[in-house]
Amino acid sequence: MGTRRLGRELSLKVLYAYELTQNDLGDLLEDPLFTPDGESVQFARELVRKTVEHQSDIDMEIRVKAQKWRLERIALIDRLILRMAISELWYFDDIPPKVTINEAIEIAKKYSTEKSGQFVNGILDAVYGDMKAGETENNPECSG
Repeated sequence: MGTRRLGRELSLKVLYAYELTQNDLGDLLEDPLFTPDGESVQFARELVRKTVEHQSDIDMEIRVKAQKWRLERIALIDRLILRMAISELWYFDDIPPKVTINEAIEIAKKYSTEKSGQFVNGILDAVYGDMKAGETENNPECSG
């Protein structure tokens, strides 16, 4: 498994724990259970921090793209995967968008339901389409 894939899966676990417990994010990131190796952990920490820091903007984007779904009705794992992937799309310029989308789909297939990969793909394709068109309004820092 690649370093970033491991980091994404680690991020999902930390964000899941954070969502359920609302424990201090710093404590969760330092928990020995979440530290398999150095490079993966460094990427995971950055991804978790950006995702939590920009969660309200990211959630707004999910709400817009998932028109038929209230955010609260989206499965928690799918919501967390979408948050992470949108964070990557918006704030990690060194990662090709198609890699981010494919990784999110694979993680959704692994950790969520049978149809989660398709759902995640649909939302992320819409987000990426807006980015390419320069129409991402919920993220003021995103230049497209």
